[in-house]
Amino acid sequence: MSVRPADGPLTWNVTGLLADGIGADRMYAVAGVGIDLGDDVHLARPIDGQVRLARTNRGVLATAQFQTALQAVCSRCLLEISVPIDLDLREEFLPSLDLATGKPVMVDEEPDASRLNDHHELELEVPVREAIWLAEPIAPLCRPDCPGLCVICGGRSDDGDHDHPDAPIDPRLEALRAFREADG
Repeated sequence: MSVRPADGPLTWNVTGLLADGIGADRMYAVAGVGIDLGDDVHLARPIDGQVRLARTNRGVLATAQFQTALQAVCSRCLLEISVPIDLDLREEFLPSLDLATGKPVMVDEEPDASRLNDHHELELEVPVREAIWLAEPIAPLCRPDCPGLCVICGGRSDDGDHDHPDAPIDPRLEALRAFREADG
C-alpha cells in the first residue's frame, strides 16, 4: 500500500476507488495544510497526518489521523500559547451521482449523510474544521499549575515580586476597620 499526495487540500478524487471492489483502499499523506477556521480560531501550525480511504458497499469510508495546533491565550495568565490538537476522524461518504450512469442518486433515505461531490471527490475540509472546533479547549492553560494574574496589580503571578502594601482605605469605610464579629 503506497502513500500518495492529495489532489488538493483535504480533497481526493475517488472515482477509481469507487470502481474497485469492496475493501479496496488508498493511503494519502497530508502535510502542511491550512484551512480557514473562522474569525475566532486560528491554526498555530499546519495540519499534518494521513488519511485512509476504503471502499464500502455503499461508498467510501474515510479514516484520518491529523495533528495540528491552535493559537490560544492562557485563560489564567493571558499568555499567548499554542495548543496541540490530535484529531481522529472516521466518516462514510456516499456518492451523489451514480458512477455508471452519471445520474443523481436519491438522497431521500439519508438526507444528512456526508456525500461525495458531483466530480466524485471526497472533501474532508468541513469535517476537519468541525472536529477542530470540538477539540478546541474551553479554558486553555499554558501549564496545568499556572498561577494566573495578581489580583492587586494584574501582572502575571510568575513575574517578579507581588508583595503589595496594604492599600489605603476609603475614609468613608474607615469605621468598618474596627468592626469585629462578636465572640460566640
